[in-house]
Order: sequence, then C-alpha cells, then structure tokens
Amino acid sequence: MTVAFFSGKARRAGVALGAVSAGLLVLSACGSKPTPIATVTVGSDSYNTEAAENCYDEGGLKESRVQECLSAKGGKEVEVSVDDRIRFGVEPEIAENGWTIFLDGERAEQEPYKKTYRSISASSFFAPGMGGQTSPNVRVALLETDAKTKKAIGVYRFVLKKV
Repeated sequence: MTVAFFSGKARRAGVALGAVSAGLLVLSACGSKPTPIATVTVGSDSYNTEAAENCYDEGGLKESRVQECLSAKGGKEVEVSVDDRIRFGVEPEIAENGWTIFLDGERAEQEPYKKTYRSISASSFFAPGMGGQTSPNVRVALLETDAKTKKAIGVYRFVLKKV
C-alpha cells in the first residue's frame, strides 16, 4: 500500500510552479529581448519580420551600417497586385521613435511617421520609372529612427513582388 503525500491539486500546483520557474530561468538566461516586429498585410495575408540581421541597435546604428542595411538585397517576400492596398504595421515601440519608408535604398518620404499603421496603394510602389518601365520587384525598407537623437535604430526589409 502506498501513501499519497500530496493531493492531486497540490501536485498540479507544484508542477505548474516548477514550469513557471523553469520558463523564467530560460528567459533570464537568454539575456536579450527580441527586436520589435514590422508587418506588411496584403488582403488577408500578413508578413512579419524582425529587423534585418546586424541592422538593429537600440543605441543607434553606425551610418555606414545603416546604408548597408538599406541597400542590401533580400527581405520578407510579399506578393502584390497593382490593385492591392498594402498595409504597414509596426509595434508601438517603433512608432514612438518614428519610421520612414525607403524604396530600393532611397528615402521615399521626408519625415518619420509616428503611428503604428498606414495603408498605401500598391500602384504607388510600381509607378513607371525612366523610360516608362516598371520593375517586377521593389525593395521596401522601414527605417526606425530614435526621435530624440535622430540615430537609426533598426531596418526592417520586405520585397514587394508584382503578380
């Protein structure tokens, strides 16, 4: 005959407490918090990304690094039709600092945007360039800038692919 030292309720509470403790231990061992997320939504499809590799520093990125991050190829691929609306969303932390859209490495607007959400027609990204040609892909980078120091903090990259 075995004797139960703890009731079922006490055992479950002990297991839950152990799981929470282990989770906190794992989180504290991590040492760094994840970077904020930027999101592009087209129709019902959403595409999330953290800042590009080596393109995030809360203390501010070096100017040479910012240019490399903005002009680099790659990013989360997003298929769009010229008739679509593209919705950009950022976490409140990014919005508080301010964020600016860059197209193919070039600034597309003068002042940082301070809201968490905006919607832009896809046709704006695929306007004919010199010679009347349109590119099938557009690299879009969202640059987060510290509101006080004006230093770049992070670059979030997407590639809009025209379908």
